[in-house]
Amino acid sequence: MSTDTKLPMPEVVDRAAWQAELDALRVREKAHTRAGDAIAAARRRLPMVEVDATTPLTGPNGPVTLLDAFEGRRQLIAYYMMWFDGRPAAEQCEGCTYYNGQVRELSYLHAAGITYATFCQGPYEESVRYRDFMGWDVPWYSVQDSAEALLAGRRVGMFHLVCYLRDGDRVFETYWTNGRGVEAMDISYALMDMTVYGRQETWEDSPAGWPRDGSVNAGFFRTGGRPTSQLSRLEAGRSDDLGTGG
Repeated sequence: MSTDTKLPMPEVVDRAAWQAELDALRVREKAHTRAGDAIAAARRRLPMVEVDATTPLTGPNGPVTLLDAFEGRRQLIAYYMMWFDGRPAAEQCEGCTYYNGQVRELSYLHAAGITYATFCQGPYEESVRYRDFMGWDVPWYSVQDSAEALLAGRRVGMFHLVCYLRDGDRVFETYWTNGRGVEAMDISYALMDMTVYGRQETWEDSPAGWPRDGSVNAGFFRTGGRPTSQLSRLEAGRSDDLGTGG
C-alpha cells in the first residue's frame, strides 16, 4: 500500500462545507444500510435444502460427522478454506488466510446459537498445522473426502461460506456465498473503505491520481512472498513446518 506523502489529496474546505457534504453522503449511507437490511430479510425467507447429516469430516479426534460440527448448537457457519496439498505455508492461499484470520471472537456467535468452523479442503494433519502456526483457535475440520458432496453444484477447491440449520438429527443448507460475499467475515476492508484512499484496488472508482497499488497481487495480501499475517508469527518464533518437506 502506498505511503507516498506527495499523493493527491481531497480539496480542503471549511468545516461547515465539509459537514454539508458529509450529511449528503450520510443519506446515501442510510439508504445502503436499509437496502442491506432488506436483503437480509429476503435471505431469511429463502427455502433450504437437506444435506446428509452423517457426511464424514475429520477433526482433532478423528472421524466425525457434519452434525457433530454443530457442537450441539442450532446453526453452523462453515468457511471452506482452499488448500494446496503438499505445499509449504508460504504458498497457501493468501485470501483464505486473510478472511479466516479475522474471525476470532466466537463467544457472541455461540451466545446466538451459532457455531463457526473452518472446513479445510486439504488433509487434516497437514492443514491443522497451519491453523496452529497462525494461532487461530477456531474449530478445524478436513472435508477433503467429502467436499464434492457438501459443495454439490459448486466448484470444489474454491473458497465458500456456507450456512446450515439443524433440526434434531437432520441438517439443512440455508445459504452460501463466495467471491466478495465472504467480505462478511472481514473488518479490514470495511475500515479501508472509510478512508480517503480506500482499498487502493484497480477496480475502485477513485479520483484521478489516487493510489491503486493495493491489489491482491501487489498489495497487502502478500508481503515478502507470503500471506502478510504469517510474518508476525515467524517473528514470534513459531514454526511454519506443515510436515510436507517443503
